[in-house]
Amino acid sequence: MTINVSMTVNGTQVSHEIEPRMLLVHFIRETLELTGTHWGCDTSNCGACVVRIDGQPVKSCTILAAMCDGHEVATVESLEVDGQLDPIQMGFHERHALQCGFCTPGMLMTTRALLDENPDPTDHEIRVAISGAICRCTGYKNIVSAVRWAAEHEAATANREG
Repeated sequence: MTINVSMTVNGTQVSHEIEPRMLLVHFIRETLELTGTHWGCDTSNCGACVVRIDGQPVKSCTILAAMCDGHEVATVESLEVDGQLDPIQMGFHERHALQCGFCTPGMLMTTRALLDENPDPTDHEIRVAISGAICRCTGYKNIVSAVRWAAEHEAATANREG
């Protein structure tokens, strides 16, 4: 048995026949061939699979693709636009906030959601936001620094444009 699901993924309307039990992470990676979203732990603990559904960060290994029917899904591929990196991506580069890169897509999507909601988070608020993601390489200090860099960069850009 299959069902038809339709959703907007990274600004593009998609519609596919899938098995009702297909997880969103598998739909993204296997059906849509968007492999930036990582599939890590099988237990929803690691946070590598975070995407945004209607703007909210969600672990895509914990939700069925069918549950996203009619919704808007953003993957890590949505961050770079017309060759321009998102400030959070630039912050991760500038502050050396990644090593192996496995957790990075989930961290980027989580922290992008944080900055959209709160453009000037405290270090504590950043740490709370990323608490659902596991990084075994960096020790989180550089990730917090990267988010701080991105927030400051966005604020400076807004002030120049406004």
